[in-house]
Order: sequence, then C-alpha cells, then structure tokens
Amino acid sequence: MTVKRKRFIAGAVCPQCQSKDTLALWRDSDVDSVICVKCGFTQRQTDGTNAEKRPVPEHIIGIFDPE
Repeated sequence: MTVKRKRFIAGAVCPQCQSKDTLALWRDSDVDSVICVKCGFTQRQTDGTNAEKRPVPEHIIGIFDPE
C-alpha cells in the first residue's frame, strides 16, 4: 500500500458546503480520494471508473509540438 501526501486543489469548490480552496487530494493504492477539510465531505474514484476522454477535433485550437 502506498500513501502519498495530500495536496490541496487550488480554486476547487466543495460540492457539499460550497467552500472554496478546502479540497485535498491524495492517492492510496491506485484510488484517488478527495476530502473537504471544512465539512468532511469525501469522494473516491478508481482508475477503472473514469474512461479516458479525448477532445472533439473541432474543439482543438492547436497542438503544441516542441520540436
């Protein structure tokens, strides 16, 4: 089991108490978890539940190519 330190999500608003800048994110055994340090709201998400989304081609302004 690997537990990494919690990081705050800048500008994020808690869906329960609507407080700004109170959500912390951490990853524990391939599960992303979020907690609100003000009201205690928690949410967890595994990699398998969130399919990778690709942008719609007409919404792409340009692709950065460093070379």
